[in-house]
Amino acid sequence: MRPPREPVVTTRAVRVERIPDGTPVELPAGTPAQITQALGSSFALLVDGQLMRLKGADADAIGKTVPAAPNVPADIGPEALRGHVWQTLKTCYDPEIPVDIVELGLVYVCDVLPIGNIGDGQFRVSIKMTLTAPGCGMGEVIADEVCDKVLALPRVAEANVDIVFDPPWNRSMMSEAAQLTLGL
Repeated sequence: MRPPREPVVTTRAVRVERIPDGTPVELPAGTPAQITQALGSSFALLVDGQLMRLKGADADAIGKTVPAAPNVPADIGPEALRGHVWQTLKTCYDPEIPVDIVELGLVYVCDVLPIGNIGDGQFRVSIKMTLTAPGCGMGEVIADEVCDKVLALPRVAEANVDIVFDPPWNRSMMSEAAQLTLGL
């Protein structure tokens, strides 16, 4: 059963991305919408029969609280930071699927590497991920969200997200929890 949709009205002009192609759209203040999905830190909105993705940083435009930054110690080491990166990735969702990208099996590689001399304390995060379909128009939007969230972590000075299609994604890459959520 689909959860009920929550009606909202934009309180200010806000830029959203049209689903499924990622095209930027400006919604004026006073635009009625319905929240169809509020997972991670973004919102999927139904506006005039079209799905739109609203970034969490703009949550105030629909009367919601902007998500707080993760609480990560500033003196974290590379292995602990890698764990926080994985937790951060679990807050990223395909706006059309109510399962995070980790549970969907979309993340193939997550490396946390020191930049410069060991002990400088800055790290580069390199992520290789795929999409559920090569033609997914939201791929760049999802990759940008991943990059932004990872860069917000302490001591991450660089983040690189590569979208790859080898090996091709298939349903067997999903976790059991993801399959149950999607009724597969």
